Amino acid sequence: MFKIGCHLSISNGFLKTGKTIIELGGNTFQYFSRNPQGGKARPWDQNDFEAFMHYANVQGIEVLLCHAPYTLNACSATPETREFARMVFKSDIEMLEHFPNALYNFHPGSHTGQGVEVGIDQIVEILNEVLYPEMKTTVLLETMSGKGSEIGRSFEEISEIINRVQCKDKIGVCLDTCHVYSAGYDIVNHLEDVLNEFDALIGLERLKAIHLNDSKMPFASNKDRHEKIGLGTIGLDAIVQMINHPKLRHLPFYLETPNEDAGYAQEIELLKKCRTA
Repeated sequence: MFKIGCHLSISNGFLKTGKTIIELGGNTFQYFSRNPQGGKARPWDQNDFEAFMHYANVQGIEVLLCHAPYTLNACSATPETREFARMVFKSDIEMLEHFPNALYNFHPGSHTGQGVEVGIDQIVEILNEVLYPEMKTTVLLETMSGKGSEIGRSFEEISEIINRVQCKDKIGVCLDTCHVYSAGYDIVNHLEDVLNEFDALIGLERLKAIHLNDSKMPFASNKDRHEKIGLGTIGLDAIVQMINHPKLRHLPFYLETPNEDAGYAQEIELLKKCRTA
């Protein structure tokens, strides 16, 4: 099954959001656990959850990707910011444990002048505190474009974090096409080489989801500017190559392009037509 979806708000509940993604032609979706700029999570509604799970089973919605707020920075120089990250991690994972196979994606963070090694130390410290052997949720580190003091711009940095996490079976990676291209990984002309490097440093078995975005910025620009599919510097041909690649085609793909629902529906339809049997 081609697992394709987009980013949607769950402000009206999981059931309504599930119906929306089916109307758009998809079968999975990503959502923020709370306001992307921080704040409290939406109150848990058990009735809505149970109704959604029934609907998901009928419609074939197999997996969801929950995205942590952008304000979660596990390696900030500010202790209060790191404490907020710790709180959000624990709260979000507790909520996601209701699901049988949820994915939880977060940006590794920005070290804000402390240096990469200190930043990685702080990320690992929090992950080792919040991950536990019995959890069902898989936590994903997102590959980043490398702007400013971001951590996660290279496969080496992602690998170092994972290697130092105690519950390694609870952690994976979400690859963002815009981010890796902007970080200097040429997925347009050398996708196979990029995947081989990922496999050697991290392991393709840890790749659990893909953010499918074109880019407004040129290759290796270290700028994070998403574009609609086929209208950016990555281009439709490279995107189609990714969704059909034998090492990637089993993964869920999530659009984060600058679109409203109608635009997402058009992109989902386009990608489904480009998907080989």
